[in-house]
Amino acid sequence: MAFFHAELGLMNCSTIIQYCPSKLATAAVYAARCTLNKTPLWNETLNHHTGYSEDQLMECAKLLVQFHSGAAEKKLKAVSRKYSNPDRAAVALFPPARNLILA
Repeated sequence: MAFFHAELGLMNCSTIIQYCPSKLATAAVYAARCTLNKTPLWNETLNHHTGYSEDQLMECAKLLVQFHSGAAEKKLKAVSRKYSNPDRAAVALFPPARNLILA
């Protein structure tokens, strides 16, 4: 799921270029955890090892989830098709993280 979000971000490089690669990767993990309803969404261990707090990731993660919500209809069809494959756990078919879309 994190790879899916990261690739969606890379396909929208004109929008996502404002974030450094480490923040994009960490926001992809955060967006994946939100999509999969992991609890807690973020904790001190993740904060320590990534160097990013939940607040620092929120803006980038929201963008990634927006890309996820429109991936099948937009220019991101190839990424969506790739991650709809059962070999990749069909993560593109999961509904986007509602808590990040509504926030």
